[in-house]
Amino acid sequence: MPQGQFLCDSCGKRVEYGIKERPCEVLRGWVMVSEWKDVEAVEHYYFCSPSCLRTWVEDRAPRVPEVFLRAFEEENE
Repeated sequence: MPQGQFLCDSCGKRVEYGIKERPCEVLRGWVMVSEWKDVEAVEHYYFCSPSCLRTWVEDRAPRVPEVFLRAFEEENE
């Protein structure tokens, strides 16, 4: 019977571990990110691969509005 599980915060892949397994053994190759939210408030995120981490970061990064980018194209014409 599983003792715990981890979910990839990007793709949702699930990994379970039992009493005889340590999390570090089943999470080999995974990436963990810790984000400080406030004093003594830390959130942990787990990713099954660097590409899932990249997707997660890109989704959270602010986007440059297309209108702004198109303004540069018009100047070069």
